[in-house]
Amino acid sequence: MTRINLLPWREQLRKERERRFYTTAAGAALLMGLVVVYVHFHIAGLIEEQEARNRYLRQVIAQVDQQIKEIKDLEAQKERLLARMRIIERLQGQRPQEVRLFDELARAVPDGLYLTRLEQEGARVTLEGLAESNARVSAFMRNLDASDWFERPTLAVIEAEGPEERRVSRFQLDVYLTGLPAGEDEEGTPHQEGRA
Repeated sequence: MTRINLLPWREQLRKERERRFYTTAAGAALLMGLVVVYVHFHIAGLIEEQEARNRYLRQVIAQVDQQIKEIKDLEAQKERLLARMRIIERLQGQRPQEVRLFDELARAVPDGLYLTRLEQEGARVTLEGLAESNARVSAFMRNLDASDWFERPTLAVIEAEGPEERRVSRFQLDVYLTGLPAGEDEEGTPHQEGRA
């Protein structure tokens, strides 16, 4: 006997296809949701990792800035120490000059002339004193001019004082040193030599 299927098979087939479609769509949506969540967490992790790197770099930059500041402080301290050393060296180099200055002055002072004050500013030496006469002051200036260590004696002030029988001449004169140590000019400041 022949069987006839009276069930609406086309309707069932269509429902089966719809069920598969919705199942596939739901699976795809779930998979898409999982992919979005994974990408979100992955990007959040990358951002956090980059922020950690940035924090580390900021810490290292702060340490390097501190080291640079310390280096600058050390360089400034080094410059101060070098300046002190240069001053000490210059003073050490001037020690024989001071002895020579007094020796040359002692040789140049004639009898009857007394020095009361000596002031040196760079290469200029200001001398004050008393002399028995103006001729003694003139002889002193000639002696200074004849010395290898002095040049350009210039009389600034000369005046007579005291009673007639004991009259003396008070004088002030400037003279310049020629025997300066190498590296100083007439003002006593070290020459600045160009550095490469």
